[in-house]
Amino acid sequence: MGRCETVNEKRRGIWKTVVLAVLFMSAQVLLKEDGKVFAVWWLTILVLGWCSFPLCQYLFSGFRDRGYLVAKIFGIAGAGFLMWLGASTGIVPFTHVGCLVSTGVLAAVCWGVWIALKKQKIKDKTSWKFTTEWYQTVLDDELVFIVFFLLWTYVAGFRPAAYGTEKFMDYGFMMAMMRSTTLPAKDLWYAGAKINYYYGGQYFAVFLTKLTNTQVAQTYNLMRTLVAGFCFAVPFGLVRQMVLDSWKREKPALLGGALAGAGVSLAGNMHYVVIGKLLPWIREIFHLQKEDYTYWFPNSTRYIGYYPAGNDKTIHEFPSYSFVLGDLHAHVVNLMFVVALISLVYAMMKHHSSKGALQAEAAGEKNFCKKQVAAALTDPYVLVFAFLIGMFHWTNYWDFVIYYTVTCGVILIMNIIGQEGKVKWILAVTAAQAAEILILATLIILPFTMQFDSSNMVQGIALAQHHSLPHQLLVLWGLPTILTVLFIISLLVEKLKVAENRSLYRLLKAVTLPDLFAVIMGLCAIGLVLIPELVYVRDIYESGNARANTMFKLTYQAYIMFGLTMIYAIFRLLIIGKNKILKALALIGLILFVWTCGYFGNSVHAWFGKVWKPSEYKGLNATAFLETDFSEDVGGIKWLKENVKDVEVVLEANGDSYSEYERVSAMTGLPTIMGWYVHEWLWRGDLADINAKIADVENIYTSTDEAHVKSLLEEYDISYIFVGSCERKKYGAQLNNDMLKSMGEVVYQDDEWQTYIVKVK
Repeated sequence: MGRCETVNEKRRGIWKTVVLAVLFMSAQVLLKEDGKVFAVWWLTILVLGWCSFPLCQYLFSGFRDRGYLVAKIFGIAGAGFLMWLGASTGIVPFTHVGCLVSTGVLAAVCWGVWIALKKQKIKDKTSWKFTTEWYQTVLDDELVFIVFFLLWTYVAGFRPAAYGTEKFMDYGFMMAMMRSTTLPAKDLWYAGAKINYYYGGQYFAVFLTKLTNTQVAQTYNLMRTLVAGFCFAVPFGLVRQMVLDSWKREKPALLGGALAGAGVSLAGNMHYVVIGKLLPWIREIFHLQKEDYTYWFPNSTRYIGYYPAGNDKTIHEFPSYSFVLGDLHAHVVNLMFVVALISLVYAMMKHHSSKGALQAEAAGEKNFCKKQVAAALTDPYVLVFAFLIGMFHWTNYWDFVIYYTVTCGVILIMNIIGQEGKVKWILAVTAAQAAEILILATLIILPFTMQFDSSNMVQGIALAQHHSLPHQLLVLWGLPTILTVLFIISLLVEKLKVAENRSLYRLLKAVTLPDLFAVIMGLCAIGLVLIPELVYVRDIYESGNARANTMFKLTYQAYIMFGLTMIYAIFRLLIIGKNKILKALALIGLILFVWTCGYFGNSVHAWFGKVWKPSEYKGLNATAFLETDFSEDVGGIKWLKENVKDVEVVLEANGDSYSEYERVSAMTGLPTIMGWYVHEWLWRGDLADINAKIADVENIYTSTDEAHVKSLLEEYDISYIFVGSCERKKYGAQLNNDMLKSMGEVVYQDDEWQTYIVKVK
């Protein structure tokens, strides 16, 4: 590198640092009083990234940024998992101090190993050097991450309420864990039992909340925007590296990375383009009769079975919709671990492809097989795969099944490439590695699975009785599928022109790693789209929504894989390809893809309002809605939060799922006898017991039999009785206020609204 070039690099680095500082300061202005907690979280994620960076620097040694972005996610996963393991086994209490200790342990292990390897003078010393190129790349990473973390946080502040859809559940899970020092926490909607659901996503939000000593009222929203930031930044870094590996040009790599980030985290599907834009324009241009249909952004996730209406209602959501809607479900939080895992798959492919020469060199050794088997079973990538995939048991089980299959498939392909013609060896080692991942993944998550009963949630697998209409499949997944197929065909034509490539081994060897990775991701995505057309997992929603959950969870991951493959395929066909027809098709595909990114603007405007006006920013407080939506109850809820420190049972009226009922338990984390009906039906399956609890709640509020009421209060160990808007609405004139007040001391009363809380004797 010449002197002038070095000076220019330094200048660029300085400018990037200045921009980073300006963005950091802008957050303090844009987010107003939330700027401080945003800064605390950003700095905490930065520290967690450095805690795990030595591990990532080894695993991602083939990446220009050495896995800098993924290290942040690994830091959260590693420290958070250690804290969860300690709290689940009763070794370490789930507290602020416990979170600090787990973070320290992670840092000590990662940096301890790094120091030990450095002292041993490992062969590839360049893996441990921080070059100017690395600094420049890391600054790019940090800029992209903070831009989208800040963008989503700012947008979330225009509609921060943890109210509507399933937000009560997500917020309630967080509040229950905030009150608990052991895990799983008490089920806030089934007094006396523990949470029996995949609570891993909400757990990581609480881990970061306790680690930073912040409040759920703000961090509920910060967690969803953090995940959204990662879902742009990590695909950006991955596809940038793929383009650099394919065609060593900086600007196309940055552009490809940016488009991939948008493809995974901002774009919608072609439903927005076709149904939301093109059809209305065509009707208007040709003066056709207008349908009684107004496009709204959730329509793109509810198309099959809804338009036209039928008895096969399905769900086909995607990350951008999740980030806008704001539910903090486990499958949403797990997105950041998913993109980290996908990046690790590519890193593994790069690492093992570079070892081909060493394997060939050792082929003549007598103990070659023993060494290879030992190396395969102690492969750091396999061990990290086992950790992440095992964690998916607890964060989102569907992702466990999907990515166990994907990683094992990639391992098989890399074994085929590494060992030509040794079919038995390839199959044996692949089977051993697959078994190892499964065994380790099962063992590390035992504290969860031993306390979790999933028998009520799954009733087996059945053949699909309904099928999507061809044009619906084309609208939803036609664009990425067509681009993927065109890319694969062009690749096959290009490689099979050479006669020696007409065998599986030679073909795999001839395909470059970025091309091969894109093909694998694309084929996996297509497979995930097709599976719900063949089979589905049976559950309680089978009547009218049989395929909904299966299609939802499978195509959600297909969308992420398509987001990566589609952009790389467009780049490959448009920039490197020579066929003019394919170039034209790729250009059309690029235009259509950019159009799908309009979904982000459409949905943000529809849901959050005039986000271009900072004066209308409301803040991140997820509970501020109580003042307006639950003005009758807000005082009592605040009293409970401020005065009840232990996990005590608070009685409130129960109601249907997705309703305003359970606002007290959700906002305080204090358990009640019975919560949302369908949710507890899914989690427990015991409808007889659920219905009995509902009857008992009604008896307490309406019975005139004092002895019976007292026995029920004692049976459920109820400490407080809450009477507010929902109780008056549900029980009306039957509400026995005198009886309830006689059960103890009235510790809170609002005469204006007739809301009160009784502390049971």
